[in-house]
Amino acid sequence: MNDSATLTASIEHSYPVLLAKIKDEICKAQVKAALSVNEEMIKLYWEIGRQISQRCALEGWGAKVIKKLSCDLKVSFPKMKGFSDANLRRMKTFYEAYEICAQAVRKLDDSERKVLFRIPWGHNIVLLQKLESNEERLWYAKKTIIHGWSRSILLMQIESSLYIRNGSALTNFHFTLPSPQSDLAQQALKDPYSFDFLTMTDHIKERDLEQGLVDHIQQFLVELGTGFAFVGRQFPIHIDGSDYFIDLLFYHYKLRCFCVIELKAGEFKPEYAGKMNFYLAAIDEHLKHEDDRPTIGMILCKGKKKMTVDYALRFCQAPIGVSSYETKIFETLPDDLKGNLPTLEEIEQEFDLESSS
Repeated sequence: MNDSATLTASIEHSYPVLLAKIKDEICKAQVKAALSVNEEMIKLYWEIGRQISQRCALEGWGAKVIKKLSCDLKVSFPKMKGFSDANLRRMKTFYEAYEICAQAVRKLDDSERKVLFRIPWGHNIVLLQKLESNEERLWYAKKTIIHGWSRSILLMQIESSLYIRNGSALTNFHFTLPSPQSDLAQQALKDPYSFDFLTMTDHIKERDLEQGLVDHIQQFLVELGTGFAFVGRQFPIHIDGSDYFIDLLFYHYKLRCFCVIELKAGEFKPEYAGKMNFYLAAIDEHLKHEDDRPTIGMILCKGKKKMTVDYALRFCQAPIGVSSYETKIFETLPDDLKGNLPTLEEIEQEFDLESSS
């Protein structure tokens, strides 16, 4: 091969790598630029809110003055958005919520305030409208940065009370896992889990629950939280000539371990811990890589009693957590009501009539 051909082959091999690296650097720069622009904008909104708040307090400014200010700013900066009178009032609220703190318990320090500056304005509005406590607002803001939540996901997490549920599962992690893995594993579990994307009857069957979670795997993964990767359902393990099947198997790439999930349609029973201990030992022996950390187990039940769970897990050497779950309940209608409700066909006919009129 002559020098020209060698050079051509070298370029053909290295060019895609070079292009990929440059594209990656450009994307990173774009993200940094976007974050920087957002941070400067939120800082500006904070300063505008401070000025308005102080003028309102010192000179008795009211809604009319804020409305006039909005009109004048729009004229002065016609290409800039965000200067409506409603948004100016939000800026004032934004400043006062964290600086004056009439109902928000305490002020935030500079490092905490920077967290709020890093999330989009729409996210900040959600935090102000939906939460009263600065502690909760800051917690959700940090989670938004870590997990890259959209505004709709943030709203969903607030409405499902994630702040209260996060890390609340009953576990034995503190004496079965080394620190800091025990703390990280505890924070990875919730109680209760909200499966509002499922509609079940009071007499739910475990296999139906499992099927529903797999059918809605995307929503299920969002509810589980960041780090869970789905491995399989009814995962088979062969021990001493017998086959056993794990309801759901995940791998948690942040904890670096497998996670076994067993679903129970009723209340927690002590014997569930023994079965889970068996599954964890089997996964550690036959599936766990030498670089993986010990497998953890999650038993999701319709209900549980704290003392029963505590006794069941106290002397268990395997890391196990127990949580409850909630679904939308579809009640069976009494017979005397069934005939009074329109059928699906009748509803469709009504819509057809409306659209043709």
